[in-house]
Amino acid sequence: PMARSQNLATTLRCKRRADDPMAIYDRLPPELRLWLHGAKLPWSPRSARAIWTKARRAGLSAEEALARLERAEARTLARDAQSQTT
Repeated sequence: PMARSQNLATTLRCKRRADDPMAIYDRLPPELRLWLHGAKLPWSPRSARAIWTKARRAGLSAEEALARLERAEARTLARDAQSQTT
């Protein structure tokens, strides 16, 4: 049998990424990169960029887009806190 470089502990299909997360990070606006650096959660550059882009296309300022990311992070942290108490 040929050696496989996959995680053999799962039968789930491996999800291949067509892009490089670090390349996406490098192309982010400086304000967003700075926010990601101080974020409480380990955001993927793709997720952060999606929220940022949607906010900016809606006409929000950079500060308002960052506030939207803060709210998304707070909601996720609240869900996590709730799941840990049950």
